[in-house]
Amino acid sequence: MSSERDDPEQNRSSPPAGDNAPRSRPLPKGDTFYTPSATRLRHEIERRSAAPLVWLHNSPRWLLPAAMALVFVGGLALSGVAGAALLTLLAAFFGWLAYLAWPNLRQGERAMRVVAVSVLLALGLLQSGVF
Repeated sequence: MSSERDDPEQNRSSPPAGDNAPRSRPLPKGDTFYTPSATRLRHEIERRSAAPLVWLHNSPRWLLPAAMALVFVGGLALSGVAGAALLTLLAAFFGWLAYLAWPNLRQGERAMRVVAVSVLLALGLLQSGVF
């Protein structure tokens, strides 16, 4: 006869009934937030980015792609300054993530991030009505 307490796998995968503790994914091992021998500016940006990155890591997996899709579609759907602001906000978010990942990227990956940010900024300029 086995009870729930005897099965460690079952206890690890789901919290006990009535437990309202938030479930979170484990963080990667090591000192992954900081680039070794980085400049003071980069270290400060990485330090200030740690809390938002942990929040993003612990948020539901669908939340970030859904939010980015909504901001992108909203930026394209709204004309004028509102659409330009949304697309620029999305470009800034992509640029922030690209900056943090830059030291670990290969040339092709770096180029794709530059292209993505540039295209979003160009779309923002088009939405603003400047051109």
